[in-house]
Amino acid sequence: MECKKERNLGFCNCSYNPCGLKGICCDCLKKHIDRRQLPACVFPDAAEQTYDRSFEHFARLVNEGKV
Repeated sequence: MECKKERNLGFCNCSYNPCGLKGICCDCLKKHIDRRQLPACVFPDAAEQTYDRSFEHFARLVNEGKV
């Protein structure tokens, strides 16, 4: 499968600048799942900028109607 990095960068809201996985969704997702996290793109910008990408943080946002 061909990587669509350039297209993916159009919606990647990851604010962690040294991240080398921006736009490489399959590797990004694998890294975060291994850490019991979700990638930046599933969080609203304000929540993403806290760098708390945990499943629990996402669940709280869902319960609060923010996602």
